[in-house]
This record gives sequence, C-alpha cells and structure tokens, in this order.
Amino acid sequence: MTLADQIVRNIVTRVIKSQDYRIEIVNLINAEFLQFVADFFKKIVAAKLNSEDITIDWYKKAFMNENLSAADIAINAGLNKKTINNMYGSATRTIVIEAANEHFESLYNNIQTLVEIEKEIELALTVKLKSVSVELNVSESLIVINTLAVKRSQLRGGLWSATGKSVEKYLMLVLCKLYQIDKKYYDAENFVKDKTKKVDREIDFYLVNNGKKYLCEVKLMGKGNPESADAIFARKSDLFVADTLSQQNKNQADELKVSWIALRDKDGFRRFEFALKRFGIPYIKYNGNLDKDLTEILDELF
Repeated sequence: MTLADQIVRNIVTRVIKSQDYRIEIVNLINAEFLQFVADFFKKIVAAKLNSEDITIDWYKKAFMNENLSAADIAINAGLNKKTINNMYGSATRTIVIEAANEHFESLYNNIQTLVEIEKEIELALTVKLKSVSVELNVSESLIVINTLAVKRSQLRGGLWSATGKSVEKYLMLVLCKLYQIDKKYYDAENFVKDKTKKVDREIDFYLVNNGKKYLCEVKLMGKGNPESADAIFARKSDLFVADTLSQQNKNQADELKVSWIALRDKDGFRRFEFALKRFGIPYIKYNGNLDKDLTEILDELF
C-alpha cells in the first residue's frame, strides 16, 4: 500500500467517525515535502562536486537541463506549471522551458542585487552527505530556498485537490458497504481500481433503482466554502455529502429536495439512511461496530 493510499484510508475513517480529517493531508504534504528536500540536497551535492564552474551555471546544468521533465525544470527555476499556464496561456514543454529560463535569470539578478544592497547578510548552506560536504554561497542558498518554497506550495495545492477526489469515491463505497447495499444499486463511473493508474477527473457516483440514477456529490468542504454547495445544487444532485454544512446550506438543500449528509455532525453518516429510503434502495440498518467494520471494508477496498 502506498503512502497516499494510507492517507486516503485514514481520511475516510476520520470523516465517517465525525472527526476532522485535515491533519492527514498536512501529514502527507509534510512527508512528500521532506522526501523532496532530502532527494534535492543529495542531487545538489552531486551536482556541485561534478561542476568545474565556480558560477551559478552548475545549478542550471544540473537542475534545468532539457533531459528533465518540464514540471521539474519549472520547479527548479522557482515556478510551477500552473503559474506558467496562467502567465502564457499554455504549458507546453517548449513554453515551460523558455519561461523557466527567463524567470531563473530574473530571479538570479534580483538575488544579486539584494546581496549587493544587504551586504551585512551572511548566509551559507552546508550540505553533508556521508563524508562529503559542499557549501553554497548566499546567492546559491537563496535560489535553493526559493525552489523549496515553490515546491511546498505546489505540493500543498496539488495534494489537497488530488486527495479530496480520491477520498470522495471511496467514501461513497464505504457508505454503501456499511449499509450492505447490493452492487446493482450503485454505479461509480470511472472508478479505477488499478492503483498504477492516476485519475484526476471528477468521479460521478450514482445510486440506482429501477433504471433511475440518483447523482451523489461529495465535497469535503467547510463552512467557509458556500460556493461549493452552490455548485452542487446547480448540478441538480440528488444527494449532497459534505464534511461540514451550514444551517443555510441544509435549509437550501431541503428547499430544493436534495438529500444531504453533514459528516461532521454527530453520527452524521447515518443520514445516508434517509436518502436510501427516499430513493427506494434496499439496505440493512447499520448497528455494527464502526471501528471494526471500517477496518474490514477498507482492507477489502485497498
């Protein structure tokens, strides 16, 4: 099981048990970022030792050469592909490389200007790998620090989005299994069980009865994201599952005859039963051991 799979399991468990899940994504961001830092510093040692140049060219040759992926070149230059796409209206490999090189030159010049103005600043990063040690001067250190900052920002945005989408499909499957719903009564479109494939498109989940499909939407949103609820209502969903819903969201759902589940409410997942009754879907009332049943269901799914 991958680290990402374990985090998804942990989030599903916490959400079903009406607990806050955000710490799990923060832990994943920390784990991914720290691993990136360790790998990046190892590469810095190798690149610095292999360089015959005493200028910053060693960094460009090692971390911005065209053998790397466009995403890596952008990050190492202090940008990410999303920013480039917003700036240039495209993120093709050619544009990413051009933008990365242009930005790096600008960044390096800005750092040089800062170093000249703030002459009292003394900064040097020393990276040791076993018995090998390299030292980065102030300009090189600032470039590395900037790269790490950009990488953490990229991870933060990407992992919140990707993890949320992964959790949504499993959350609905767990609810169906807790209430022992036969597979013929639900349809998870595009649900990919092959863990080697990455799916970043929206996953539509339907409850099905007598040929009618009831669209279920899951959004792990907080009270500060009312626009997420508006989007769900605009899609004319039949069931809206959220981490937290304001009373206004609940009232709005009731007025529109949209079934809803606020998982952070005490035993919030049990409102699933109301939706099943409304859609006429056979189920068995849940009265089990939640900890034990969640473990068994997630072991089956993962």
